[in-house]
Amino acid sequence: MEISRACRSCRERTLESDYVTGNTVCSSCGVVQDYDNFQADFGGFNGPAGTFVRVGTAGTGSVCNYKEKKVYEAKRLIDELMSELGVSASDEVRKMVETITEGEYGEGHWFPIFVGACAYVVMRRDNKSLPIVEVAAVIRCDVHELGRMVARVVSNLGMKLPEFDIVIAFKRAILNSHRFNVLSEDKVERVLKQGIFLLQCSVKWFLTTGRRPLPMVAAVVVFVAKLNQVDARIEDVAKELHVALATTRLRYKELLESLVKVAQALPWGKDITVKNIVKNAPHVIQYMELKSMGKRDKTNKSLEHVGFDLDDMVSDITSKEIEYGTDDYCIQSDCQYFEAGRSSSWNIDELDKFKISPECLSMIYSKFLDEVPHVNSVGESGEENIRKGGRKYVHACTEWWKGQSELSKKLFLKQILGKDVGLNAMPPSYVTGCLAYQRRSEKIKAAKLRIDKVMRPAGPDSGDRDDSFLTKCVKTGKKRRKMQVDIDWEDFVIETLLLHQVEEGEIEKGHYNTLLDLHVFNSGIL
Repeated sequence: MEISRACRSCRERTLESDYVTGNTVCSSCGVVQDYDNFQADFGGFNGPAGTFVRVGTAGTGSVCNYKEKKVYEAKRLIDELMSELGVSASDEVRKMVETITEGEYGEGHWFPIFVGACAYVVMRRDNKSLPIVEVAAVIRCDVHELGRMVARVVSNLGMKLPEFDIVIAFKRAILNSHRFNVLSEDKVERVLKQGIFLLQCSVKWFLTTGRRPLPMVAAVVVFVAKLNQVDARIEDVAKELHVALATTRLRYKELLESLVKVAQALPWGKDITVKNIVKNAPHVIQYMELKSMGKRDKTNKSLEHVGFDLDDMVSDITSKEIEYGTDDYCIQSDCQYFEAGRSSSWNIDELDKFKISPECLSMIYSKFLDEVPHVNSVGESGEENIRKGGRKYVHACTEWWKGQSELSKKLFLKQILGKDVGLNAMPPSYVTGCLAYQRRSEKIKAAKLRIDKVMRPAGPDSGDRDDSFLTKCVKTGKKRRKMQVDIDWEDFVIETLLLHQVEEGEIEKGHYNTLLDLHVFNSGIL
């Protein structure tokens, strides 16, 4: 049977109906035409079943298939992120995610951030080191956004995280660094003890108070690397730990300055600066270790319980049995002070009786530093420079680290603050605040003097105070312009606040914008 309408493919009017299938077929091109054999099925309950379309499906499938796929993709993402972070507790992280989302998991941009927050909470809860900056770097999100997600996770679970352990963070930084992998196990253990000692000294000096701890960790890593002849640039260490380079440089500088302050107690301390503190660090740290092992007793400051043989050290330095490579070097003038009155136990009161000149001790130390490179160049055959029966003082000095102090192990904050390491420093922020208060107080006094001179100008009967002021101010034109340059915007703001009768104590706090809004710009509003 030929149909009059045209074919959809070749546009010829040669359509015929197939008597077997009932479809319309073009006899010219053979294309089967669409929508020409629709048959409605009305079978009631016993008729053929059709396909029911439900809300939430896309194409073929159902809600169950969509949820299973979402859960599968979420678990796969969790495993990938835990592998990149190096977290072995992936099951605990998956359980926490399932608990918070009530088994629904999730997808989208927020879900990886949520998984990273759960991983950080799990590691922090178990007292394991996983810095939040490293998690943010792996997930590729902002650290503040991740921090807000961590706060939401902790609030949802109703838990309290322990404090960040800076010692564990340092151990992780050392053990994960490829620079220290080439060292032997004994030397790595020695580096760890040295770093823990310096870190806890930094805690005692308040270098980590109110600050991010990782820059301090990076600074200590760089310092102990230099002590042990390990090539570690501060830029590379900061990049590995995902911390700001400028902040790491600042913490490193503060660490060096603190060690320089400790070194001032040594006889040659006046010659130690930030530039040469690394070379003198073995002696400084040995002194700090000695102090930390002593008993803090104000009535009897004895050195007999510190585990340090002062007799051996003095006798080794002044012994005639040691040959430093020059025959004319001999210290005989001051040996009598060391040899006379020596006992088995020395204390500070006894040492004060000997009049040992600082120049003598400085000369001994300088001479030894000049001869140490010569001794080290000999290597294992360094005994050639030591006569028979002599003590190997050079070997004892190169092995300066003992590791017997409790600060080489993890201690609580109360125990750290109770130790004496030769320096009792104040928090840098507190010192900076005190200096700022003092500077503002001086500016307030100078502003009051300027206001007083304007309100009460000098007359013919003015006293010496007015004459001295005129003498200081009325000079040449160049000096007058120079004095005007010293008055900056802060001085003008302080003058304005004083004229509006603002209390000096409020001005010393430095909140100028708030005070201007309260007392100057809104002064006429009731």
